[in-house]
This record gives sequence, C-alpha cells and structure tokens, in this order.
Amino acid sequence: MGRADGRVAHARVAHGRVAHAREMPSYAAAFVARVTARNRLPLDYSVASLRVVDFMVDGLRKGGAGPERAQEVLFGLGVYVGEVLVRRGGAVWVDFDAAQRALFGQPVGVRMPDGRVWNPLGKVRKRFELGGPEESLQTFWLTLHGRARRAPA
Repeated sequence: MGRADGRVAHARVAHGRVAHAREMPSYAAAFVARVTARNRLPLDYSVASLRVVDFMVDGLRKGGAGPERAQEVLFGLGVYVGEVLVRRGGAVWVDFDAAQRALFGQPVGVRMPDGRVWNPLGKVRKRFELGGPEESLQTFWLTLHGRARRAPA
C-alpha cells in the first residue's frame, strides 16, 4: 500500500466508509456539537476559531497521541477547517477524483470561488505531523488564495 493510500485510510468516517463531500457540513456540525459539549471551546466557524484548532492539534501532539489514536479528532478538525473555508471563504466541498486523492491523500476537499482546490483535512494532519508556525491553520487562512473577496455572513 503506497503512502497516499495509507493517508486516504485516515479519512474514513464511522464504520469504515470513505467520506463524501455532501456529508461534510453535517459531519462538521456533529463534530462541533460533540467537542463543545465536553469542552467550552469557541468553535463558531469564525476565522479566529482556526487559532483554537491550532491549539487543539498542538495539544494532541504534546499529549503524545499517535496518528492512529488521534485520527478521528484530526479528521473532525480537518472537516471543521474545511467548513470554515466554505462559510467564510465561499468554498464548496468537492469529492476528489482519483488523481487528486493520490496527490492529497484525502477523498474530499474544497474548491474556492476562483477554482483552486485545497485540502483542509490534509493541512490539519500536516500540522499534527510537523507542528510549527508554518503549519498553522490560522496562517493557512491568511495566505489562502482564491477566497471570496468578502466573506459570506
């Protein structure tokens, strides 16, 4: 199994099913409800909340969670970041084709208004694997090309 295939395995939702774009908004809502019910985290789909995602990923790293143990939370955080891009940047969820799945190692991503495709699930995973300020989700937003000029309400 190649590296990309192994990464796609991490993007499975409950019961081993591969995620689909149409499921992402409801998955994000359920993840936020689950996480905020236990912890009073400001996951409100704002751009500022991406800093909270950075802290959560860093906490998983510092807590010693391995990739397998953290995969469900990382997937949820990746979907959340994607949903912020949808709500604030004008993106839409898309199912990746075979070439994109091989490149990004994920089954879904977002397409920005200018047509560019981004991989928020992979970006969260990269933050977990590499850490550091250059992998910040908040910085990802600030340097993201292709956003709508004015963020939707």
